[in-house]
Amino acid sequence: MDPWSEIEGKRAHDPIFQNYFSQNCRQSVDGFCKKRSADAAVARAERCIRVLGPIIVGAGPSGLAVAACLKEKGVDSLVLERSNCIASLWQLKTYDRLSLHLPRQFCELPLMPFPAYYPIYPSKQQFVAYLESYAARFGICPTYNRTVVCAEYDEQLQLWRVRTRATGIMGEEVEYVSRWLVVATGENAEVVLPEIDGLDDFKGTVMHTSSYKSGGAFAGKRVLVVGSGNSGMEVCLDLCNHNANPHIVVHILPREMLGQSTFGLSMWLLKWLPVHVVDRILLLIARTMLGDTAQLGLKRPTIGPLELKSLSGKTPVLDVGTFAKIKSGDIKVRPAIKQISGRQVEFMDTRLEEFDAIVLATGYKSNVPFWLKDRELFSEKDGLPRKAFPNGWKGENGLYSVGFTRRGLMGTSVDARRIAHDIEQQWKARGKHPGVLL
Repeated sequence: MDPWSEIEGKRAHDPIFQNYFSQNCRQSVDGFCKKRSADAAVARAERCIRVLGPIIVGAGPSGLAVAACLKEKGVDSLVLERSNCIASLWQLKTYDRLSLHLPRQFCELPLMPFPAYYPIYPSKQQFVAYLESYAARFGICPTYNRTVVCAEYDEQLQLWRVRTRATGIMGEEVEYVSRWLVVATGENAEVVLPEIDGLDDFKGTVMHTSSYKSGGAFAGKRVLVVGSGNSGMEVCLDLCNHNANPHIVVHILPREMLGQSTFGLSMWLLKWLPVHVVDRILLLIARTMLGDTAQLGLKRPTIGPLELKSLSGKTPVLDVGTFAKIKSGDIKVRPAIKQISGRQVEFMDTRLEEFDAIVLATGYKSNVPFWLKDRELFSEKDGLPRKAFPNGWKGENGLYSVGFTRRGLMGTSVDARRIAHDIEQQWKARGKHPGVLL
């Protein structure tokens, strides 16, 4: 059977579909499907599926949070995931020793706390187990191995058309159509690779931290870690017994201050004080605890850690033991790289050193501009919402974003609840006026 005829047949016996559309709307959708049916004669693998609830792109913590909040309000959703598991970044692209950098109470998703027996800073494995339990509790079953190649709003149908391709060279293409589209691919969808003269011709091993698992693979080797946010610092700690030499230009703060987490102290101070004042307090305490880090080659940016996070999205490093290794000389700090030749690296201070491997701890970026045909909610430059938190969660025509707040899982939870509430109101209104296309 022609795939478009198949979907038409199923739709004809769907009472919800029949009650939902007015006669004019049905004519528009019918015309759309007839046109696509003709196209199917050329591309027989293509299918079109009408989704009554929202389409959520991404099955990471953000996508799961929105799906759970919607489910709690009686609204089902379709979650599309390009990988073969939930939280693919955590499961497939993180190192073994990773743990949450913030206390667990700041990383819980809506409607379900962490188990009471979890430590203050849950490990990677514990966090993944929590997410799997979360998905099971709310009956979230993503459609895996579906990469969104294009999503655009159809003005005639007043619906979002989301075109996907199955994993594989000749992957089947399926188009999903819905009133609502939730972008949950997050700030860390694609790796960022630096432009360093000679890097492509380096004679040793080069890898991004997304491929790094353990320092055991580099035993006895000289490894240079380029870039050091929290990931770079932890990789350095993992490699400190193998002559790692990190390049560090970053804020570094103790993970705990005055008997509580640095993040918790920051949130408490921000209730009464402006950001720049809290920054000064944090830096004063950090200097008291860590000393003058500039003497070790750790130069501080000109603005404070909270302001830096707000403006650029860069997270200040919360020290988990790396600083002690730097002070002892087990981890050596180097300035920025000028160029690479063979295995030899020339630094900006003209020093030359040879390395066996280079690990790029240079972070990730959003990939939204590559597939979403919308220029109002998201910026084409960085793939993040144009409006800063808390105003970047909602666009036009049923478009939403979650996981782009630069405030971690706390920001995700706030936006997930807002999105679910907004869609619920439209869902209820649709039930009261079934002949109106909302």
